Amino acid sequence: MRIGIVCSGGDAPGMNAALKKFVDVAHYLGHEPYFIYDGYEGMIDGKIKKAAHEDVSGILHRGGTIIRSSRSKRFFEYKYRKQAYDNLKKEGIEHIIVLGGDGSFRGLNVLSGEFDISFTGIPATIDNDISFSDYAIGVDTALNVIRDCVDNIRDTASSFRRAFVIETMGRECGYLAAVSAVANGAEICMIPEIKFDWEKNKNRLKEEFENGRSYMIAIVAEGCDATQKMAKWIEESFDIEVRITVLGHVQRGGKPTVQERLIAGEFVYEALNNLDKKNMVVVRNGVNYDFVDIKTLTSTPYKLDEKVLKLLNFLD
Repeated sequence: MRIGIVCSGGDAPGMNAALKKFVDVAHYLGHEPYFIYDGYEGMIDGKIKKAAHEDVSGILHRGGTIIRSSRSKRFFEYKYRKQAYDNLKKEGIEHIIVLGGDGSFRGLNVLSGEFDISFTGIPATIDNDISFSDYAIGVDTALNVIRDCVDNIRDTASSFRRAFVIETMGRECGYLAAVSAVANGAEICMIPEIKFDWEKNKNRLKEEFENGRSYMIAIVAEGCDATQKMAKWIEESFDIEVRITVLGHVQRGGKPTVQERLIAGEFVYEALNNLDKKNMVVVRNGVNYDFVDIKTLTSTPYKLDEKVLKLLNFLD
């Protein structure tokens, strides 16, 4: 079978590890692997090429994706989806593996409903906001990038007796902020999933400052849209100098961690060994993998793991 692979939406560390495993396993199983460059835009423009081992040699350690990605507005229009399908048909591609988030999965689900093409979705987003899956490619590396940044900021915060408000990515999902706050020992964490108790935190921190605290770290998820508000509140409540650091796209870069490389490979292995499970998404829970129907997945809102919330003392 001729199988294509495409990256869609935001890039994530570990995508290259997935691409390498895709080529290696596809050849081992007797399939013909194809790269679709530039996401759905490239699918529309016919940027499709047969993949060989030499194409993935030496890419395991690289961040980003060698076949690049995109967010395609044209793909929302039928005429461009038809054009994309015609390009796939021209190359004889029967199945597509897509590395991306739920929006990317929805796009291919529409395409497969209109034309004779099937797909498998693999979660690849640092936001880690895919329902039914506790992990997505890119998450561990992003968390380690945040860890290094926060550790460095804590050094200067303690030296100057300052407060730092650090904004993490994640859209409406607070996973990166929550886990980073626990892993880095942040004094404050603000995420969209939980209402922030301003008065409770003010009383707690006032007591800490009275007992010798001289600096603090606050991690705020971008989905809260409250980074500036948090900085102003800290300054007014504790009479301390405040600095803001928005980590931004640095969280998407970097060499994938060992865990990232292993899990990316496992996701691809599961997808290629279960091609009969069409129009489904591979999900990971613990060390186990399963498949979820695309309609079920996209109609079920993502919820932050309660174990993470408990570590933040938001739950009993």
